[in-house]
Amino acid sequence: MVVYRFLLTPRWLGILALTLVASAVMVLLGNWQLDRYHGRTEINDRIDAGQRMGPLPLRDVLPAPTGGAGTAGPAPAEEKSWTKVTVTGRYDPANVVLVRGRSVDRTVGFEIVTPLVLADGTAVLVDRGWIPPVRGGDATAQPDVPAVPPGEVTVTGRVHLSESGSVGVTRRDGKLETRRIGVERLARELPYPVHGAYLLMVEQTPAADPVFKDVPIGYTNNWQNLGYVVQWWIFAAMTLFGYGWVARREARRLAGTGPTPPVDRAAEPAPQGVA
Repeated sequence: MVVYRFLLTPRWLGILALTLVASAVMVLLGNWQLDRYHGRTEINDRIDAGQRMGPLPLRDVLPAPTGGAGTAGPAPAEEKSWTKVTVTGRYDPANVVLVRGRSVDRTVGFEIVTPLVLADGTAVLVDRGWIPPVRGGDATAQPDVPAVPPGEVTVTGRVHLSESGSVGVTRRDGKLETRRIGVERLARELPYPVHGAYLLMVEQTPAADPVFKDVPIGYTNNWQNLGYVVQWWIFAAMTLFGYGWVARREARRLAGTGPTPPVDRAAEPAPQGVA
């Protein structure tokens, strides 16, 4: 082991410190990706569970808003997202929301969100589905939105948490327009209190207009995160292995058992001629 004393020199101690720090960072990055894998797996599991379950009454999942007009109720717990619920009310055709820039089957169009006003005067936002843009128009031209069914409507939908990010809301030609379904921001434009999440429609009675297409549910790519976990941990192991391999090669060289460096023949003196 005497031959490994060189590992205690400042140079090799510095290399060891860098190696350990790099490996620790890679392990931590792997752990972070593992947490993201578990979180995304839970989301996918909730989506699957919501698909299999029967619908629950809205109030069993979403607490009623308690504020006045223009306010949103409390958001549900995250584990309540994607739960299937059913609710009866009347659509408010005066406050239809066009959510632009939404793609289905590689076509950019609009999701149509309409408040469903309940018997107690509160409302829940319902994403009724996706419709294409006006034929021949650009992606920002307002589409022809089918009229809401008159009278009472029973909606079965899946609870969708409010979308995050900055949300701008404008009113044009009698309709609200936005790029994100931010419940709290949209509630400020409405004349009644709104529940703290919206519903992604599954079915409706009476039936919805056939022009609507179902909004696809986006499963998270949790396997990508698992791949990153393996990648970072392999990198950490390779870094430690590389240090050990280089140290062993140096020890063999110092002991005289390693490969002999090649001789530079050009540097040797030319042989003297024979007299």
